[in-house]
Amino acid sequence: MDPCPFVRILVGNLALKFPVSSKPPLLSVQCFCKIKLKNFPTQKATIPLVNNQKQQENQNPEGNFLSNSLAACYSLDKAHIDNFLSCKKPKSLEIEVYSRDNGVTCGLKDGKLLGKVTVPLDMRKAESRPCVMHNGWIDIGENKKGESTQFYLCARVEPDPRYVFQFGGDPECSPQVFQVQGSVRQAVFTCKFSLRNPGDRNLVSMPSMTEPTPSRNWLPSLGTDKDPSAKERKGWSITIHDLSGSPVAMASMVTPFVPSPGSDHVSQSNPGAWLILRPSNGAWKPWGRLEAWRDRHANALGYRFELLHDSASASPTTTTLVNSVINAKNGGKFTIDMTKSVSTPVSSPHSSCDFGSGPGSGSWSGSEFGLGLLSPLVYKGFVMQSSVDNGNGQCSKPEVEIGVQHVNCTEDAAAFVALAAAVDLSVDACKSFTHKLRKELRPSQSFVV
Repeated sequence: MDPCPFVRILVGNLALKFPVSSKPPLLSVQCFCKIKLKNFPTQKATIPLVNNQKQQENQNPEGNFLSNSLAACYSLDKAHIDNFLSCKKPKSLEIEVYSRDNGVTCGLKDGKLLGKVTVPLDMRKAESRPCVMHNGWIDIGENKKGESTQFYLCARVEPDPRYVFQFGGDPECSPQVFQVQGSVRQAVFTCKFSLRNPGDRNLVSMPSMTEPTPSRNWLPSLGTDKDPSAKERKGWSITIHDLSGSPVAMASMVTPFVPSPGSDHVSQSNPGAWLILRPSNGAWKPWGRLEAWRDRHANALGYRFELLHDSASASPTTTTLVNSVINAKNGGKFTIDMTKSVSTPVSSPHSSCDFGSGPGSGSWSGSEFGLGLLSPLVYKGFVMQSSVDNGNGQCSKPEVEIGVQHVNCTEDAAAFVALAAAVDLSVDACKSFTHKLRKELRPSQSFVV
């Protein structure tokens, strides 16, 4: 199936220029803005200040004092896009600009309001290609001498098609995974969740694949329990298969989830960890590493995902793609987004990939990614996002969105699906050890010493 239509609104390149006669000096002023889009959360950003005495009146700032940085990003799915297109009058971005002296708000909660900017958004122009809605200076107010304060911004709208997948149930229940496009659902993967015997020293148990060597320093051996009664959660793995039954990705728990001393929670100082693996020449090759823990102070699930560049070496280099938290009470989104500026690569909205053709169906073979040969620079713009439930007993059915430019074969999509499953399972792995997990996540009695 073809990908689902998404659109992103990018706002950045912010700058503020006061009149020359304005006081106080620039060094004593802090400026920021609130960026608002109806039915979306308000986003905030600081605004760099420009010394007007050193700049020509109409000079474009991009080559001199702006870093092309991103201030806000909104992602719109098809329902949002249709809502925009159905309005007779284009919807708009509303930007409120504030200042405060040395952090003092003079009794005003948000500081002094300098002015408001409205940027109309014409989605019809951006259905098939990127479109700049505004790029330049805007006058936002005058002082007593009639001199204007100027605000610079760039607002850009671009198509951002994504493949969307949804688990048919909780990952630990070994569900099917469907590709979704609107109301159409098509099965493309199956999952197999398994629990290893606590006495099994192997990191991955998969009869059709060669097991990874556990001797590398970044693959800690689970070993044999010195204290069989110690509380820990380990040995979980989930394998993703294509419709022919071939394994195309795996998430394997390689560092047990154990409570920190004196508590019943997994701490950031000793997180549990997963390897995300891809098939390569009949063997599993590591692609990424996910760490997870429970942040008790923020009541959140903390996580960090690293990309492994050279899994063939004894000490491979890594790049952290995301390090964040998800609210443990309400759930949220696990997101990898490498967008750093308002200028991002855009793929064709008409791209497609056949997920039913088996391994190596795309232009890259699975072995290339499995060996870590691709640079992290491959990951630009929106990469992936998956829904994360709060783990309070409801069926989670994670939904996974993957940017089209990052999917060239079945294994590409399957790796992100396996990562999403690992994140979802980490919610249970990080629960208090006074909490009894569902039976699918507990070793059978025959394994208990």
